[in-house]
Amino acid sequence: MAISEKDLRLIRKGFEDKTDKTIDKIRIGNHFVDDFIFDDSEAVDIPINALRVIFNIISIISNEQFRPQDRPKQLSLFDEEFETENNIFASIKIRNSKISPSGSTKQVIDAYEFLAKFKMGWYKSVNSKGKEIKTFGGLISTPSYDKRGYTIFLVSSYWLKKLLVIPEYNYVLYHLVYNIRNNKHIIFAIWLSKLPENGTVLKLSTLNKKFGLNYKTANDFCFKFLKPARLSLSKYNNQSFTYKYKRDLIFILPYEIKMITDNATSENPQKVSKSNEAYLKQERKITERLSYFRKRYGLQENEMTQFFHQYRNIPQTRALIEKAFKEFIRNNRLQGIKSTIFQGKDFLNEIQRLIIQIYQCTKMGELFPNGYPMIV
Repeated sequence: MAISEKDLRLIRKGFEDKTDKTIDKIRIGNHFVDDFIFDDSEAVDIPINALRVIFNIISIISNEQFRPQDRPKQLSLFDEEFETENNIFASIKIRNSKISPSGSTKQVIDAYEFLAKFKMGWYKSVNSKGKEIKTFGGLISTPSYDKRGYTIFLVSSYWLKKLLVIPEYNYVLYHLVYNIRNNKHIIFAIWLSKLPENGTVLKLSTLNKKFGLNYKTANDFCFKFLKPARLSLSKYNNQSFTYKYKRDLIFILPYEIKMITDNATSENPQKVSKSNEAYLKQERKITERLSYFRKRYGLQENEMTQFFHQYRNIPQTRALIEKAFKEFIRNNRLQGIKSTIFQGKDFLNEIQRLIIQIYQCTKMGELFPNGYPMIV
């Protein structure tokens, strides 16, 4: 579909991926996730190739994204450029091979048609001066397929603002849309990135509705959807999760995982990202802390496997262990004894006892009394 002269007069800015370089992760604004990916709290069944379009749009505009609380002048500049009159657009140009690495023209066309038709309508926003601005279209408008290897399309000021202006956002790995074939697993990963560190508990009916599923029991939901999703994210994402259920309640707890090199699809698989430098620094601190526990409390190899695994790999459990250890030291001081009288298994059993005690005083503990982590 060609872009008319009328539309061209309304294009205020053009974005284009001028290099073949890709970024490790993208920032997805929570407003966009809530308004587009989760329509009225229900996940939209966005096809995998359409998700690739969205991820590439965000990647291309990433240098222009900002938090308004950090850069209020930038918000004023956006208003002046895109929110002075109705139907103002930006144009974006994406290489077709990034949408269909197999080179399928049909897959590319279907992806853009979905995004052009889905949620097509009139949208209203109010600029900084209180003027109401109206735009018409879906996420994208008037896609023009170029046989030379690109597609160019328009994004209205309404959706562009939700992508660029991100007061709250979460990181998602760019290569998820290439490494994971199941679109629902990717959408689940986006939702997971918004969860608090202490996780969430939702009813089976709520999760079925949220992700467009129809499982009859919590057991089926966990083992037919959550288990394969966890396997995918543990392999390809920098965040995965644990889960458990009780009757029709399902508890989902996110945790960060090790990501040292770019994914296999990256052109530089040995490159270490900046985010991994922070990870390595944290890993050194964890190693030093575990070495302290091992030496001071005489932990033997056959005793510390579970304790070390829980402390190193699950941040929420690590925090709980530290709380228990702090209480352990306090109790010993009150009793006038040295903490080092507890050695090996005795030390671990004492920490386990305090973990259970602390856990059962939490909201999760009320819902799942036996859901505490085991370190022995």
